[in-house]
Amino acid sequence: MASTEAELGELRQRIDALDNDMLRLLSERAQLAHRIGEIKHGNIYRPEREAQVLKRIADTNPGPLPESAVRTIFREVMSACLALEQPLRIAYFGPAGTFTESAAKKHFGSAPTFTSYLTIDDVFRAVESGQADYGVVPVENSTEGSVGRTLDLMLTSPLMICGEVNLRIHQNLMTCAASLDGVKKLYSHAQSLAQCHEWLNRNVPNLPRVPVASNAEAARMAAQDPEACAIAGEAAARLYELNILAANIEDDPNNTTRFVALASHDAGPSGNGQDKTSFVCSAQNKPGAVHDLLTPLKQHGVSMSRFESRPARGFGNSRWEYVFFVDIDGHRQDAKLSAALNDLRGCVGFLKELGSYPCASL
Repeated sequence: MASTEAELGELRQRIDALDNDMLRLLSERAQLAHRIGEIKHGNIYRPEREAQVLKRIADTNPGPLPESAVRTIFREVMSACLALEQPLRIAYFGPAGTFTESAAKKHFGSAPTFTSYLTIDDVFRAVESGQADYGVVPVENSTEGSVGRTLDLMLTSPLMICGEVNLRIHQNLMTCAASLDGVKKLYSHAQSLAQCHEWLNRNVPNLPRVPVASNAEAARMAAQDPEACAIAGEAAARLYELNILAANIEDDPNNTTRFVALASHDAGPSGNGQDKTSFVCSAQNKPGAVHDLLTPLKQHGVSMSRFESRPARGFGNSRWEYVFFVDIDGHRQDAKLSAALNDLRGCVGFLKELGSYPCASL
């Protein structure tokens, strides 16, 4: 016992010494970031630079901490250092406790000022008007597909995509009661109800399902009604002090939502083939138009990761006119992408570049 206590004491002293070293190095890093801010005299948030740092740290991580933990730690370090020079204002599709809030904090760290907005339109307006520096909105879910309102607004908004976040979505059944006995209704967002459809059919087939504006709103309503339950994320359960009666009830265990960060600018090249470019275009109304649209990408060796058609919604001249949202691998400043996009402009009716940005990692 004596030798064990002595070893514990020695290990704790070494940890204390390492903590002192870490604090000294963090202070030194903050001073260097401060000097960079003085030199640049402007927007010092660089999404591509953060992506480069996080990739380098992940690639050189010796363990035993997993890559996800290391990324989170260094994201918070960069977030805190940036806040010394330029506290960021982040608008997100809320209210508080939503998955979008979790995505915003995963991408920007916890140092910025986060403001929730009740609609996706409000998030776009906040960034466009300068009330916020960046906005975070959902764009697609691996189970339920695209978020139409986000795509419609990107078609006409001057904002660009400067980053993306992939967030694994875990749905939970929660209530302020100790059990489902006496519970008479279930609140949740329509997409979450769809993502948990089979689980609900098996376990609570007769419980009425009531769609609401967001999962956080569902949790708030359940917190005020002992005869109600909600489907939402862990953040909402903590915020409204609800009991999680069943965790991870989504039908697809790989259920993931992709979010985008919006700003007045996109990101510079991060290198190492880790960038993505998004654009939207329309095909000319003639035979083979879609084939012509894809040909420049093939000719220049550009890989496409997403291709989705959507009604133009008043943007074109015909009620049956469609636009195509496309994601391609690489940065729009890359030579082959630049050439492909230039050729593409000659064979489409309309093309708008939505931005280039570092690819997200889970």
